[in-house]
Amino acid sequence: MVAEMLEEAGREVSYLQGGMKAWSEHLEPVKVGDLKDGGAMYQFVRIGKGCLSYAVVSNGEAALIDATRMTDVYLDFAKELGVEIKHVFDTHLHADHISGGRKIAEATGAAYWLPPKDADEVTFNYQPLEDGNNVKIGETNIDINALYTPGHTIGSTSFVVDGKYLLSGDILFIDSIGRPDLAGKAEDWVADLRNSLYTRYKQLSDELVVLPAHFMIIEELNEDGSVSEKLGTLFAKNHGLNIEDEAEFRRMVTENLPPQPNAYQEIRETNMGKISPDEEKQREMEIGPNRCAVR
Repeated sequence: MVAEMLEEAGREVSYLQGGMKAWSEHLEPVKVGDLKDGGAMYQFVRIGKGCLSYAVVSNGEAALIDATRMTDVYLDFAKELGVEIKHVFDTHLHADHISGGRKIAEATGAAYWLPPKDADEVTFNYQPLEDGNNVKIGETNIDINALYTPGHTIGSTSFVVDGKYLLSGDILFIDSIGRPDLAGKAEDWVADLRNSLYTRYKQLSDELVVLPAHFMIIEELNEDGSVSEKLGTLFAKNHGLNIEDEAEFRRMVTENLPPQPNAYQEIRETNMGKISPDEEKQREMEIGPNRCAVR
Protein backbone atom coordinates (compact mmCIF):
# COMPACT_ATOMS: atom_id res chain seq x y z
CA MET A 1 0.00 0.00 0.00
CA VAL A 2 2.72 2.50 0.96
CA ALA A 3 4.82 1.50 -2.04
CA GLU A 4 1.85 2.01 -4.35
CA MET A 5 1.26 5.48 -2.91
CA LEU A 6 4.91 6.35 -3.47
CA GLU A 7 4.73 5.12 -7.06
CA GLU A 8 1.64 7.24 -7.69
CA ALA A 9 3.58 10.22 -6.36
CA GLY A 10 6.23 9.62 -9.00
CA ARG A 11 8.83 7.99 -6.76
CA GLU A 12 10.97 5.05 -7.89
CA VAL A 13 10.12 2.08 -5.69
CA SER A 14 11.84 -1.28 -5.23
CA TYR A 15 10.47 -4.30 -3.40
CA LEU A 16 12.43 -6.62 -1.17
CA GLN A 17 11.50 -10.22 -1.84
CA GLY A 18 10.34 -11.70 1.44
CA GLY A 19 9.71 -8.29 2.99
CA MET A 20 10.95 -7.30 6.44
CA LYS A 21 11.44 -10.92 7.49
CA ALA A 22 13.96 -11.41 4.69
CA TRP A 23 15.64 -8.12 5.58
CA SER A 24 16.00 -9.22 9.22
CA GLU A 25 17.58 -12.52 8.15
CA HIS A 26 19.93 -11.24 5.44
CA LEU A 27 23.64 -11.80 6.10
CA GLU A 28 26.28 -9.91 4.14
CA PRO A 29 29.80 -11.43 4.20
CA VAL A 30 32.63 -8.87 4.30
CA LYS A 31 36.33 -9.69 4.20
CA VAL A 32 37.92 -7.93 7.19
CA GLY A 33 41.52 -8.75 6.38
CA ASP A 34 44.23 -11.33 5.78
CA LEU A 35 45.93 -13.57 8.33
CA LYS A 36 49.71 -13.58 8.75
CA ASP A 37 50.51 -16.97 7.21
CA GLY A 38 47.70 -17.14 4.66
CA GLY A 39 43.95 -17.24 5.05
CA ALA A 40 41.50 -14.52 5.96
CA MET A 41 39.02 -13.20 8.51
CA TYR A 42 35.44 -12.66 7.32
CA GLN A 43 32.60 -10.86 9.07
CA PHE A 44 28.92 -11.63 8.41
CA VAL A 45 26.82 -8.50 8.91
CA ARG A 46 23.15 -9.01 9.78
CA ILE A 47 22.23 -5.41 9.23
CA GLY A 48 18.51 -5.83 9.92
CA LYS A 49 19.22 -7.16 13.44
CA GLY A 50 22.65 -5.74 14.26
CA CYS A 51 24.26 -9.18 14.70
CA LEU A 52 27.84 -9.89 13.64
CA SER A 53 29.40 -13.32 13.16
CA TYR A 54 32.74 -14.50 11.84
CA ALA A 55 34.65 -17.05 9.79
CA VAL A 56 38.36 -17.69 10.23
CA VAL A 57 39.64 -19.41 7.08
CA SER A 58 43.04 -21.02 6.59
CA ASN A 59 44.46 -23.79 4.38
CA GLY A 60 41.17 -25.44 3.53
CA GLU A 61 39.67 -25.22 7.04
CA ALA A 62 37.36 -22.76 8.77
CA ALA A 63 36.13 -21.84 12.23
CA LEU A 64 32.86 -20.00 12.77
CA ILE A 65 32.18 -17.68 15.69
CA ASP A 66 28.74 -16.53 16.95
CA ALA A 67 26.87 -17.94 13.94
CA THR A 68 23.19 -17.02 13.58
CA ARG A 69 20.35 -19.46 12.90
CA MET A 70 20.58 -18.80 9.12
CA THR A 71 22.96 -21.72 8.84
CA ASP A 72 22.73 -22.20 5.06
CA VAL A 73 24.60 -18.93 4.55
CA TYR A 74 27.67 -20.26 6.37
CA LEU A 75 27.48 -23.70 4.76
CA ASP A 76 27.18 -22.18 1.28
CA PHE A 77 30.02 -19.77 2.05
CA ALA A 78 32.31 -22.61 3.09
CA LYS A 79 31.36 -24.60 -0.01
CA GLU A 80 32.05 -21.62 -2.26
CA LEU A 81 35.52 -21.20 -0.74
CA GLY A 82 36.18 -24.93 -0.78
CA VAL A 83 36.89 -25.12 2.94
CA GLU A 84 35.76 -27.53 5.67
CA ILE A 85 34.18 -26.15 8.84
CA LYS A 86 36.16 -27.76 11.67
CA HIS A 87 35.16 -25.69 14.70
CA VAL A 88 32.16 -23.61 15.74
CA PHE A 89 32.28 -21.27 18.75
CA ASP A 90 29.81 -19.16 20.69
CA THR A 91 31.43 -16.47 22.79
CA HIS A 92 28.57 -16.82 25.30
CA LEU A 93 25.03 -18.13 25.63
CA HIS A 94 23.10 -15.66 23.50
CA ALA A 95 19.86 -14.10 24.71
CA ASP A 96 18.94 -11.80 21.81
CA HIS A 97 19.12 -14.23 18.88
CA ILE A 98 19.12 -17.98 18.26
CA SER A 99 22.53 -19.50 17.68
CA GLY A 100 23.19 -21.62 14.62
CA GLY A 101 26.36 -23.06 16.11
CA ARG A 102 25.06 -26.42 17.29
CA LYS A 103 23.10 -27.00 14.06
CA ILE A 104 26.17 -26.25 11.93
CA ALA A 105 28.30 -28.56 14.06
CA GLU A 106 25.78 -31.37 13.65
CA ALA A 107 25.65 -30.84 9.87
CA THR A 108 29.41 -30.76 9.37
CA GLY A 109 30.86 -32.86 12.17
CA ALA A 110 32.66 -29.81 13.53
CA ALA A 111 33.43 -29.40 17.21
CA TYR A 112 31.01 -27.05 18.98
CA TRP A 113 32.58 -24.95 21.74
CA LEU A 114 30.77 -23.16 24.57
CA PRO A 115 32.00 -21.47 27.77
CA PRO A 116 31.19 -24.04 30.48
CA LYS A 117 30.04 -21.39 32.97
CA ASP A 118 27.24 -20.50 30.53
CA ALA A 119 26.42 -24.13 29.82
CA ASP A 120 25.26 -25.51 33.19
CA GLU A 121 21.75 -26.15 31.83
CA VAL A 122 22.44 -27.17 28.23
CA THR A 123 21.03 -30.50 27.13
CA PHE A 124 23.69 -31.46 24.57
CA ASN A 125 27.38 -32.28 24.43
CA TYR A 126 29.90 -29.53 23.74
CA GLN A 127 33.60 -28.77 23.98
CA PRO A 128 34.38 -26.59 27.04
CA LEU A 129 35.84 -23.27 25.94
CA GLU A 130 38.11 -22.14 28.75
CA ASP A 131 40.80 -19.57 29.34
CA GLY A 132 44.01 -20.56 27.59
CA ASN A 133 42.44 -22.75 24.86
CA ASN A 134 44.40 -22.72 21.60
CA VAL A 135 42.61 -24.14 18.57
CA LYS A 136 44.54 -24.22 15.31
CA ILE A 137 42.75 -23.75 12.00
CA GLY A 138 44.43 -25.14 8.92
CA GLU A 139 48.06 -26.12 8.65
CA THR A 140 49.31 -22.63 9.36
CA ASN A 141 50.02 -21.49 12.89
CA ILE A 142 46.80 -19.63 13.62
CA ASP A 143 45.84 -19.81 17.26
CA ILE A 144 42.41 -18.84 18.52
CA ASN A 145 43.19 -17.81 22.09
CA ALA A 146 40.24 -17.79 24.49
CA LEU A 147 40.16 -15.05 27.12
CA TYR A 148 37.74 -15.45 29.99
CA THR A 149 36.00 -12.05 30.15
CA PRO A 150 32.81 -12.30 32.22
CA GLY A 151 30.38 -9.44 32.64
CA HIS A 152 27.77 -9.73 29.91
CA THR A 153 27.26 -13.33 31.01
CA ILE A 154 29.16 -15.25 33.66
CA GLY A 155 30.88 -17.30 30.95
CA SER A 156 31.57 -14.61 28.33
CA THR A 157 34.76 -15.45 26.46
CA SER A 158 36.75 -13.34 24.00
CA PHE A 159 39.12 -14.55 21.27
CA VAL A 160 42.41 -13.23 20.01
CA VAL A 161 42.89 -14.60 16.49
CA ASP A 162 46.33 -14.66 14.89
CA GLY A 163 47.60 -12.03 17.31
CA LYS A 164 45.70 -9.44 15.26
CA TYR A 165 41.96 -9.59 15.88
CA LEU A 166 40.04 -9.38 19.18
CA LEU A 167 36.59 -10.91 18.92
CA SER A 168 34.91 -9.30 21.89
CA GLY A 169 31.51 -11.00 21.81
CA ASP A 170 29.00 -8.85 23.69
CA ILE A 171 31.48 -7.41 26.19
CA LEU A 172 32.70 -4.48 24.07
CA PHE A 173 31.13 -2.76 21.07
CA ILE A 174 32.38 0.12 18.94
CA ASP A 175 30.15 2.76 20.53
CA SER A 176 29.09 1.08 23.78
CA ILE A 177 29.75 -1.75 26.24
CA GLY A 178 27.83 -4.94 27.06
CA ARG A 179 24.98 -5.04 29.56
CA PRO A 180 25.28 -7.48 32.50
CA ASP A 181 21.61 -8.04 33.31
CA LEU A 182 20.14 -10.55 30.85
CA ALA A 183 20.21 -13.21 33.54
CA GLY A 184 18.90 -10.77 36.17
CA LYS A 185 22.35 -10.33 37.71
CA ALA A 186 23.33 -6.74 36.89
CA GLU A 187 24.38 -5.89 40.44
CA ASP A 188 26.34 -9.14 40.78
CA TRP A 189 28.13 -9.00 37.43
CA VAL A 190 28.95 -5.30 37.06
CA ALA A 191 32.29 -5.82 38.84
CA ASP A 192 33.15 -8.65 36.43
CA LEU A 193 32.25 -6.41 33.50
CA ARG A 194 34.53 -3.63 34.73
CA ASN A 195 37.39 -6.03 35.41
CA SER A 196 37.11 -7.56 31.93
CA LEU A 197 37.08 -4.15 30.22
CA TYR A 198 39.39 -2.11 32.45
CA THR A 199 41.92 -4.80 33.50
CA ARG A 200 41.98 -7.80 31.13
CA TYR A 201 41.52 -5.79 27.94
CA LYS A 202 44.03 -3.19 29.16
CA GLN A 203 46.65 -5.95 29.15
CA LEU A 204 46.15 -6.50 25.42
CA SER A 205 47.80 -4.66 22.54
CA ASP A 206 46.21 -1.37 21.48
CA GLU A 207 46.79 -2.53 17.89
CA LEU A 208 44.29 -5.41 18.12
CA VAL A 209 41.33 -4.92 15.78
CA VAL A 210 38.14 -5.27 17.82
CA LEU A 211 35.42 -7.31 16.11
CA PRO A 212 32.23 -7.33 18.26
CA ALA A 213 29.21 -9.65 18.08
CA HIS A 214 26.80 -6.74 17.57
CA PHE A 215 26.53 -3.16 16.48
CA MET A 216 23.94 -0.70 17.76
CA ILE A 217 23.80 2.17 15.26
CA ILE A 218 24.48 2.43 11.53
CA GLU A 219 27.28 4.93 12.17
CA GLU A 220 29.38 2.08 13.55
CA LEU A 221 29.77 0.63 10.06
CA ASN A 222 32.99 1.43 8.19
CA GLU A 223 33.04 2.50 4.56
CA ASP A 224 33.51 -1.08 3.39
CA GLY A 225 30.44 -2.22 5.37
CA SER A 226 32.42 -3.90 8.16
CA VAL A 227 32.26 -3.12 11.86
CA SER A 228 35.68 -2.86 13.52
CA GLU A 229 38.07 -0.52 15.31
CA LYS A 230 41.45 -0.75 17.01
CA LEU A 231 41.34 -1.41 20.74
CA GLY A 232 43.48 1.64 21.47
CA THR A 233 41.02 3.87 19.63
CA LEU A 234 38.14 2.46 21.68
CA PHE A 235 40.00 3.13 24.93
CA ALA A 236 40.34 6.72 23.77
CA LYS A 237 36.83 7.29 22.42
CA ASN A 238 34.34 4.77 23.86
CA HIS A 239 32.63 6.41 26.85
CA GLY A 240 32.10 3.06 28.55
CA LEU A 241 35.88 2.56 28.77
CA ASN A 242 36.57 5.98 30.28
CA ILE A 243 34.68 6.09 33.57
CA GLU A 244 37.38 6.27 36.24
CA ASP A 245 35.09 6.24 39.25
CA GLU A 246 33.86 2.70 39.98
CA ALA A 247 30.66 3.91 41.66
CA GLU A 248 29.83 6.04 38.62
CA PHE A 249 30.49 3.05 36.36
CA ARG A 250 28.17 0.90 38.47
CA ARG A 251 25.40 3.52 38.29
CA MET A 252 25.79 3.91 34.54
CA VAL A 253 25.59 0.17 33.95
CA THR A 254 22.79 -0.69 36.38
CA GLU A 255 20.59 2.40 36.09
CA ASN A 256 20.81 3.02 32.35
CA LEU A 257 19.60 -0.31 31.00
CA PRO A 258 17.36 -0.56 27.91
CA PRO A 259 14.36 -2.94 27.88
CA GLN A 260 15.14 -6.65 27.69
CA PRO A 261 15.28 -8.17 24.18
CA ASN A 262 12.06 -9.69 22.90
CA ALA A 263 11.50 -13.25 24.20
CA TYR A 264 15.00 -13.31 25.64
CA GLN A 265 14.24 -16.12 28.10
CA GLU A 266 12.79 -18.32 25.34
CA ILE A 267 15.84 -17.58 23.20
CA ARG A 268 18.16 -18.62 26.03
CA GLU A 269 16.20 -21.85 26.52
CA THR A 270 16.38 -22.56 22.78
CA ASN A 271 20.15 -22.04 22.84
CA MET A 272 20.34 -24.40 25.83
CA GLY A 273 18.46 -27.07 23.86
CA LYS A 274 15.56 -27.05 26.34
CA ILE A 275 12.95 -26.09 23.72
CA SER A 276 12.82 -26.53 19.94
CA PRO A 277 10.51 -23.90 18.39
CA ASP A 278 9.70 -24.18 14.70
CA GLU A 279 11.17 -21.76 12.16
CA GLU A 280 8.25 -19.32 12.22
CA LYS A 281 8.30 -19.20 16.02
CA GLN A 282 12.05 -18.53 15.94
CA ARG A 283 11.47 -15.61 13.60
CA GLU A 284 8.83 -14.24 15.95
CA MET A 285 11.14 -14.61 18.95
CA GLU A 286 13.85 -12.55 17.27
CA ILE A 287 11.64 -9.58 16.39
CA GLY A 288 13.06 -6.28 17.55
CA PRO A 289 16.55 -4.83 18.21
CA ASN A 290 19.27 -6.86 19.92
CA ARG A 291 19.55 -4.57 23.01
CA CYS A 292 22.79 -6.12 24.22
CA ALA A 293 24.47 -2.80 25.01
CA VAL A 294 24.40 -0.09 27.63
CA ARG A 295 25.42 3.39 26.50
